[in-house]
Parts: sequence; structure tokens; C-alpha cells
Amino acid sequence: MRNAHSTHAPKKAVNLSLNSELLAEAKRLNINLSATMEKALEKEVNQRRQTEWLGQNADAINACNELTDNHGLFSDSYRVF
Repeated sequence: MRNAHSTHAPKKAVNLSLNSELLAEAKRLNINLSATMEKALEKEVNQRRQTEWLGQNADAINACNELTDNHGLFSDSYRVF
């Protein structure tokens, strides 16, 4: 699945509310909050897009699986293993 976004898109400032103790520990450990949030958000977006895609294509996937179960793969006669 392709990226949900362009890596060259401009950055945009946002406001977040975070657990204050967690934020203090992150600052102490010199964690780049922007980079960390971007990675976490990218992962979440990709997971949700995958779930969305699977839901939208469930009928086609099930039909293909049923066809394979009933008739095998079209390439079965060419297999050497």
C-alpha cells in the first residue's frame, strides 16, 4: 500500500494535549516530539487505511477465495513442486 501522504508536504503547527509526566520524561530523554508523533500518526493512518480497504474489498476477496477453493489455482497444472 502506498504512503498516505507526501514526504515533501509542508509542516503544519498543531496543538496537542499530552500527559504532563509523560511529556516531562520525553523532554528529559531528548525525544523529538514532532518526529515521534509523525511516525505514530503515519502508522495509525496506514493501519486504518488497510482496515478500510479490506472492508471495501471484502466481497471481492471472498469471491476470489471461494473460486480458488472450488476450482484451485489457474497455475496448478504448471507447478513443479
